Amino acid sequence: MPEMAENRRIGLMESVTGDQLEIWDKQYVWHPFTQMRAYCKEKPLIVDRGEGSYLFDIHGNRYLDGTSSLWVNVHGHGKEEINRAIREQLDRVAHSTLLGLANVPSVLLAKKLVEITPSGLNKVFYSDSGATSVEIALKIAFQYWQQQEREEYRSKQKFISLREAYHGDTIGSVSVGGMDLFHGKFKPLLFEAIHAPAPYCYRCPLGKNRDGCSMECVEEVERILDRRHHEVAGFLAEPLVQGAAGMLVAPEGYLSAVSKLCKQYNILLIADEVAVGLARTGKMFACNHEGVQPDLMCLAKGITGGYLPLAATMATDVIYETFLGEIDQFRTFYHGHTYTGNPLACAAALASLDLMSGTDFMESLQQKISFLSLGLEKFWKLKHVGDIRQKGMMVGIELVEDGPSKKTYPVSADMGHQVILEARKNGLIIRPLGDVIVLMPVLSMSIPQLEEVLNITYNAIKAVTE
Repeated sequence: MPEMAENRRIGLMESVTGDQLEIWDKQYVWHPFTQMRAYCKEKPLIVDRGEGSYLFDIHGNRYLDGTSSLWVNVHGHGKEEINRAIREQLDRVAHSTLLGLANVPSVLLAKKLVEITPSGLNKVFYSDSGATSVEIALKIAFQYWQQQEREEYRSKQKFISLREAYHGDTIGSVSVGGMDLFHGKFKPLLFEAIHAPAPYCYRCPLGKNRDGCSMECVEEVERILDRRHHEVAGFLAEPLVQGAAGMLVAPEGYLSAVSKLCKQYNILLIADEVAVGLARTGKMFACNHEGVQPDLMCLAKGITGGYLPLAATMATDVIYETFLGEIDQFRTFYHGHTYTGNPLACAAALASLDLMSGTDFMESLQQKISFLSLGLEKFWKLKHVGDIRQKGMMVGIELVEDGPSKKTYPVSADMGHQVILEARKNGLIIRPLGDVIVLMPVLSMSIPQLEEVLNITYNAIKAVTE
């Protein structure tokens, strides 16, 4: 990696050196999902700028963005079409409230989202993060049943989600989460959720193996619904891939089977497409793979191409119309965010979606997905790779201490973190989920760049584990 002067002046703050920034970072910033005692012992990587698939730190070192800046970047950093859209909107208005008012980009974006999402999702409620989009979906689903004329429907107040699920960090989204590592400490704050087994084929919670699997996990969902459908408002799931759980890829047919059960038992299906939506899985939305039409859909992350915070919760007309009434009926959805439908973010999203609608976007994406699949084959030869999971441009490589027994490494070994530090030395930024190495490259990344991502990751795993 090219090195520049250690103490060069940084960006707009010409009086600040790189060394000073590193000291202040450790002194003042509390990083998310980061054990700060360990972080403060390492040399921090502070990003100064981005260009295409690369990020550059304050010392001029260049890194491939192997995580899409936490799964959000679609077209690369510094994409002129998106930059221009933001600048042009900035010259008009940076923000105005959506509470009782509207703005041009939010209207245009809502129309576009209705056109490209699975049919039936005709209403858009904006917010600003994946967690808030899920929180909104939960509250809409709950209020929907409370406003039904049939009194027995008002007992539908609970939600089913999957074990190992992650839907965000607000109290509602944590309540339906299923990861004890993230959520266990907060149980006294949470409402009760019903958890179904995750379709984790490598470590099947029902003791099955891939060869003998008849999707018993779906049968377990049906057993739960048969017993408790009268008290269930909705079934919430990340379609096809449970991202934060370690890129757990559901077997083919799982999603459509669950969708049919929800219809059979009169349960709202809530699709959390925050991570899997916007072409990450190889189709515009993960639900498209199996022709599923959810009742509510949550979008965020890649919606602006990775430029500005924005989220959307999509709903059907049937749900929306339940909230219509006279002012004294109090059917209003009393929920909102200050930056709901922010014009700058909506303008960025429109520009990003326009780029994605080009004829060669999805075609080139399929080529990259195939290239990744072929390139991952060599990882099976590594002694400490237990499982490799891929759906589109989402990859999880699970590391194990012993392959035949699937024995995990002790937590103290911090193996996943050691691997990503090794990769960083060679110009690649990736992030682990425990001992699962995640590859989530920028969707516009070139084939040669993807090859470099694979080679650096392979060598890093080999160097650290062997």
